Amino acid sequence: MFPREHLFFGAIFSIILFLLFPQIGFLGFLIILFSSVLIDVDHYIYYVFKTNDWNLKHAYDGYIKKGKKAKLLQKKERDNLFIGIFFLHGFEFLFILLLASIFISKYFLFVLLGFNFHLLLDIIQTKKCFKRPIKVSLIYDILSAKNLTKIDFD
Repeated sequence: MFPREHLFFGAIFSIILFLLFPQIGFLGFLIILFSSVLIDVDHYIYYVFKTNDWNLKHAYDGYIKKGKKAKLLQKKERDNLFIGIFFLHGFEFLFILLLASIFISKYFLFVLLGFNFHLLLDIIQTKKCFKRPIKVSLIYDILSAKNLTKIDFD
């Protein structure tokens, strides 16, 4: 799912939460909305790390090309693909956010809500494309990556 779709669904989710729980305030609404999209900064960081290219448009286009390559493959072949390591996409980072919301600031709870919603959308989407779970655990993704076929950026 690309940023535009995450922004659309994140806006709906944030509005619903704001209507149900107005005590989160406008700042909480904005944090939830933006965190439901900006979690994908790890995709950009991965792109920069792999290509040494800092151009955001090139990164976006690179992921579109990777997606097109993956869609051309049969589902069985896609199950063996490695797309990348995305350090914000996993329960490990969610646990850190939970601890930060308890011990540092309630605003981390809003970030946690946005990240959780984003990951829920990712899980729903990837379930259609892959048999194995991806972007659920950073540790799992790292350990399983060595046995998978990598799709590189052109």
